[in-house]
Amino acid sequence: MVKKAEKVFENSKEGYLLNYFLNNKARPIEKWVHYFDVYELYFEKYRNKPVNMLEIGVAGGGSMQMWKSYFGKKAFIFGVDIIQKKKELEEEQIKIFIGDQADRTFLKGLRQQLPKLDIILDDGGHTMEQQINTFEELWPHLKEGGVYICEDVHTSYQKTYNGGYRKASTFMEYSKNLTDNLNAYFSEDKNLKVNDFTNSIYSISFYDSMIAIVKSARRRAAYSLTTGNMAMKDRVLTRIVKTKKKLWDKQLL
Repeated sequence: MVKKAEKVFENSKEGYLLNYFLNNKARPIEKWVHYFDVYELYFEKYRNKPVNMLEIGVAGGGSMQMWKSYFGKKAFIFGVDIIQKKKELEEEQIKIFIGDQADRTFLKGLRQQLPKLDIILDDGGHTMEQQINTFEELWPHLKEGGVYICEDVHTSYQKTYNGGYRKASTFMEYSKNLTDNLNAYFSEDKNLKVNDFTNSIYSISFYDSMIAIVKSARRRAAYSLTTGNMAMKDRVLTRIVKTKKKLWDKQLL
């Protein structure tokens, strides 16, 4: 079974997490296999370091064990699930809270019980309300330099989850709007103003069914600098202008 899975997904970069997943004999884990390259990209820097991770959606509890194994003994893994019985899956380095991720009151209370987080992974109910409410309430609790990943955002295109192509209320369209917030310092439109997201989002990356948002306090507009010999810059610009003129004159002949 493992060899078959490896053959099907032979184009994936097989790091620690994918290898753990394919050879898992502990609690069950269900993941889209192409997610693992993205995990390694953002999570590798936290290995064997003190790290606080929150995963929304406990399911069989296997992924929490995987994170624990991957990050090491200095890690603390928190989980959230709506089903009370999931509390039984707690173990050393793993603590589970029971509540509805669509409930902003629950999420506000959760923040009071958690340390600042390095990683937030939303693999919960996947409805638009759940994804948007969770991001808005927990983003402030993410450390600078931390990453927020929302999985299974393909539900933004599925009616079962209140999604739909270009439907304004989906998490996908919400996230596209965040890219405008990211660039708001350059806006000349009164409808796009600098806000908290402008000053706290470092990057937004879109992957197949995943969105990763990295946090960093910017606190001021981006700026550019010119370095080097200015006289040399003027000579280069003059050369470029002359070259363009020659090409233009040639086209007119």
